[in-house]
Amino acid sequence: MANVKVLISDKLSDAGINALRDRAGVEVDYKPGLSEDELVAIIGDYHGIVIRSATTMNARVIEAAHSLRVIGRAGIGVDNVDIPAASKRGIVVMNTPTGNAVTTAEHAISLIFSLARMIPNAVASTRAGKWEKSKFQGRELTHKTLGIIGLGNIGRIVADRAQGLKMKVIGMDPFMTRERAAELGIELVGFDELLERSDFITIHTPLTPETTNLIDAAALKKMKKTAYLVNAARGGIVDEQALQEALEAGEIAGAAMDVFVKEPLDADHPFLKNEKIYCTPHLGASTHEAQERVAVEIGHQVADFLLEGAVVNALNMPALPAELAERIQPYVSIAKKIGALIGQLEPVEATELRVTCTGEPGELGVTPIANAVLAGYLDKHLEAPVNPISAPYEAKARGLNLVEVKEPPAKGFADLIRVTLRGKTGSHHVTGLVDLDGELRLIGLDGYKMNAVMSGTILIILNQDRPGVIGAIGTLLGRRGINVSRLQVGLDESEGQALALYNVDGDVPDDALDEIREIENVSSVVCVKL
Repeated sequence: MANVKVLISDKLSDAGINALRDRAGVEVDYKPGLSEDELVAIIGDYHGIVIRSATTMNARVIEAAHSLRVIGRAGIGVDNVDIPAASKRGIVVMNTPTGNAVTTAEHAISLIFSLARMIPNAVASTRAGKWEKSKFQGRELTHKTLGIIGLGNIGRIVADRAQGLKMKVIGMDPFMTRERAAELGIELVGFDELLERSDFITIHTPLTPETTNLIDAAALKKMKKTAYLVNAARGGIVDEQALQEALEAGEIAGAAMDVFVKEPLDADHPFLKNEKIYCTPHLGASTHEAQERVAVEIGHQVADFLLEGAVVNALNMPALPAELAERIQPYVSIAKKIGALIGQLEPVEATELRVTCTGEPGELGVTPIANAVLAGYLDKHLEAPVNPISAPYEAKARGLNLVEVKEPPAKGFADLIRVTLRGKTGSHHVTGLVDLDGELRLIGLDGYKMNAVMSGTILIILNQDRPGVIGAIGTLLGRRGINVSRLQVGLDESEGQALALYNVDGDVPDDALDEIREIENVSSVVCVKL
């Protein structure tokens, strides 16, 4: 897609801006500091937007984004993006999950050192003209136990650095196996055991309904009285009031917080008066190297998606590198046509759409192909446009179950897409492939074998296999000035029936379809447009 427009609505490094501006076909507007109303007023003109944490892409903004195809977040956190709303509109949401991983991990380690040696308090005391050496007697990290909540990119880097400090590392993560943790030198434990054993606890998990207030009053009571807590992940994982009360009661020794429920902190926030809590202003990703890295990464990701269809670090669709996107595109194209075809056949009160990919389409990825089938099908039933991102949400809302199946190559045809639509009143079965010339072919429809081109207007006519039927239909179409460019016929000899696909040029009026239905031995007529 040429001449796409991208809005950068937050402050971004020059390198990140240039990563977009240097791409041919990309027009960039740099407008940091927009209010929500200002953003709503202009967002409809853009195909892509690059944000950091200051811009909030809520449902109101997304509703106004008529042309938007991608939201790029320079950084890992996407709390400021309404992902379901974006997905329902078919907008890809991308982030840069590894660009600031090292920087955030290093900040967590820095906070652990600060707590262990009371560095901020010691600096403040010395600047005040005091020399309180005995007051700031700290602790060594060597041989202490570090508990890591969340063993993703950042958590694993923290573990690696802590092991270099000769710390004992334990961790919890519901998505990591004990075997993998052991390979990383981490002892995988349960939540309660981590709380009870750790001398230092650092949090590196996203904010979700399950992790909101994960560290609450009950959790804090399970920690050692000599333990320290670090949160450089997301505000809201730690219950701030419970932490304040635990420190006042001496239930833990101290805490360091880089993230908060409300940012910036109010001037009267109790943390600011508590010497046992060190607060930093969300500095986890704030290094020159990290900011430039995530800005450049998101610039390339957004441009690659808009210009080439490449999908990297997307949060609401499978990853598709540029070379894979190019290879899978023909299968996505025929998948959407298959869905559109089924959507124009006799309604069956659909309950399940099953997509089976064999050979190369299965190896490349069933999900994008299945979503394309679903989008093609739903697009024939809904007023609003549907694409492969929004289609699963629309299907779920309508009780239509999407089933994805991958199978080894079939005999005769290696690379197939088979689709079955099941419903309360019947079913439809369609099989398609991409031939050696790149043409999209229909080779099976409701049990009939054929080899038809899937494009343009197609008349699908079921009739008794009797002499004269094809001639009568051809005569009628010729009299109407409707040219038949191709004709494919599939036979069911046991039933004495034929299913014929007429590729025709132009539209077929309703009264012409009614005339065809009146021809002797014609059972049904459907006109589909692909």
